[in-house]
Amino acid sequence: MSTAKKAKAKAKAKAKQGAEAPRHRVFAYQFAKIYLLYVQKAERKNRTKKEVDQIICWLTGYTPAALQKQIKGDGDLGAFLAGAPAFNPAAKLIKGTVCGVRVEEVADPLMRKMRYLDKLIDELAQGKAMEKILRQD
Repeated sequence: MSTAKKAKAKAKAKAKQGAEAPRHRVFAYQFAKIYLLYVQKAERKNRTKKEVDQIICWLTGYTPAALQKQIKGDGDLGAFLAGAPAFNPAAKLIKGTVCGVRVEEVADPLMRKMRYLDKLIDELAQGKAMEKILRQD
């Protein structure tokens, strides 16, 4: 291979690495609909909407009023997570699997945030105490 071809191949490979990975379609889902599914899951297991709200506010830093504004809006899940005012630093303590994927090993930061939220809602539905869910012990 000539030097020019090698340089061109190297530039092409570098450009490919810099290309952003395609965004997963779950981020385009309306947050209000995802939120409703979280609440339904919790209520099927005799937990409350208030507990779901508490978990979401703890994880994302949204105030209860700001969360209600997000729910009433038509924003998507990706924007909700990306725009979180103060993602809780204790989120790194969340370990385990969601849909067979270890949350602490998810490479994409936005996808990891979504998996953290899924994991906390799963723990709520499994009957864990709020202190354990919110990593306060």
